[in-house]
Amino acid sequence: MNALADLIHAVFSIYIYLLIASALFSWLVAFNVVNTSNRFVFTLLSFLHRITEPALRPIRRIIPNLGGIDISPIILILILYFVRDLIVDNIVQ
Repeated sequence: MNALADLIHAVFSIYIYLLIASALFSWLVAFNVVNTSNRFVFTLLSFLHRITEPALRPIRRIIPNLGGIDISPIILILILYFVRDLIVDNIVQ
């Protein structure tokens, strides 16, 4: 069962890293640090958006607008940490 717990832990960790990368790239695009007309950058941003947006959209519907500050990735990361620890602790026992 430790192998299953390790796999679940790794999948959740990778998704958390993708969420962080998506948030960082959105800031880089907002401040014109990254050129979105570059095909590689556009493909990377599109991939990150398609991977993270389905999980972030329900959170964005629930939390109020904070005036341009998007805290939905932080909330999702906290939820993922909680669910990951809950699942892994129940598998290991």
